[in-house]
Amino acid sequence: MKICILTQPLYTNYGGLLQAYALQTVLKNLGHEVVTEDRRYDSHLTLIERLKRINWIRTLTGKRKIYYPDNQEMKVISQYTDQFIKKHISVTGPVLSHDDNEIRNLAFDAYIVGSDQVWRPMYSPNLKNYFLDFTAGKNVKRIAYAASFGTDRWEFTPEQTKVCSELVKKFDAISVREDSGVNLCREHLGVKAVTMLDPTLLLDKEEYINLVFSEDEAEHDGNVMTYFLDRTELKDAITKEICRKLSGRPFCVTPEKKYSDVGPKGLYKCVYPSVTYWLKGFMDAEYIVTDSFHGTVFSIIFNKPFIAVANKERGLSRFVSLLEMFGLEDRLVFSIEDVSEDLIFHDIDFARVNSIRKAEQAKAFSFLKKSLQ
Repeated sequence: MKICILTQPLYTNYGGLLQAYALQTVLKNLGHEVVTEDRRYDSHLTLIERLKRINWIRTLTGKRKIYYPDNQEMKVISQYTDQFIKKHISVTGPVLSHDDNEIRNLAFDAYIVGSDQVWRPMYSPNLKNYFLDFTAGKNVKRIAYAASFGTDRWEFTPEQTKVCSELVKKFDAISVREDSGVNLCREHLGVKAVTMLDPTLLLDKEEYINLVFSEDEAEHDGNVMTYFLDRTELKDAITKEICRKLSGRPFCVTPEKKYSDVGPKGLYKCVYPSVTYWLKGFMDAEYIVTDSFHGTVFSIIFNKPFIAVANKERGLSRFVSLLEMFGLEDRLVFSIEDVSEDLIFHDIDFARVNSIRKAEQAKAFSFLKKSLQ
């Protein structure tokens, strides 16, 4: 069967890239021909848009200059993550998020929406595309696999709710990533959904290790890995406290600087390391501190002790649902007071965690096989 996966644009988000890779790998292993839609935001910025994006803006803390990379700068920033896409993810031709005509020209036997926060309006311009509006009148399979709202709050406008609730009722199978997503589907879209593992959890760690070995990545200098999407003084303090108690040496797997802070002058300090370098961090680490959903996921996959720092702005329900599934709710902390010595040194029962994951994998494979019959 020819299948097209719709997910968030493939740029520099390690978790987003690896969930796309994992779902595609699983479907190919099931014997299908699979590509991922190469969804992109605007292909260029007009001069006026460019000027607006580097203007002074007011934030809660006062005036701050925010920079946004243009296309050429983005190619520099994403040069290594782009290599991973070219090598490991089969994609369609470019599809602009605002251009319905391009996506309507796609012709497949089945469309799978997921995973990532595809059903979160703030991350999905032209939201109705992620409810497969462009397949109207086509005899195709429509499936949502581990689609995520990213939050337990309803963020659709009344018009989006009306349109999307009509579209989703045409789906052949609906699964979401978080328990809260089941409730949101029932209460606001009028459909039943089941929870499924994030695609990254469908592959065992050996498959990710093989990716690393294929690139011969160097070892990291340190033993406590930090992966923060939004670095703060609190997260730095938590890392420092953990390293102090473990006599550990921290290392990070993110660019030295954010382009939004430094702009063109600091461009080459904003380059994202390769995906396999990021994965190697989980192999080398003895302990992991992260505010990332997928940072938490890969800590579980690699069976490494970890602390997940709550990141409310990016959607807390994702962490809660994931950790509750594996009985690891205590690993989520909100303040430095939560980081007790007992928590840091408490052994995680990974034999139990792995057993749960195997059972959930079996459910996911069954769901996909049945949905694609």
